[in-house]
Amino acid sequence: MARKRFNDKDRTRIFAANKGCCHICNEKIDGVRDPWEIEHVIAWELTRDDSDDNLRPAHIACHKLKTHGQDRPAINEANRRSAKHNGASRPSSKLATKDKREPKRLTKQLPARVKDAFGRPFNEATS
Repeated sequence: MARKRFNDKDRTRIFAANKGCCHICNEKIDGVRDPWEIEHVIAWELTRDDSDDNLRPAHIACHKLKTHGQDRPAINEANRRSAKHNGASRPSSKLATKDKREPKRLTKQLPARVKDAFGRPFNEATS
């Protein structure tokens, strides 16, 4: 689904519904002099919601700060969780891998014990 392009009619309706105030800094936006954009309250990438309830006017600088400070980390986290849920991400730890090879021993391996015919331990040094 492609992102919606907002025409002048949409921008005017959203600007008027919010009384021309930036919803991030709550300052008045001069519609002619101040550059502004339509901003999603909850990031579009998370909800795919273009309804008027999720759209507000915002200064371009305020919008950029919110996008990089709040929205982008939330989107990245959602993408990581989705990939993990779908099994698409690799485990970050080597201990978590499902490797078919013999696991690496963390302790020194003791020599194999050899028993004589009567089941007693056999030591080559005493024979």
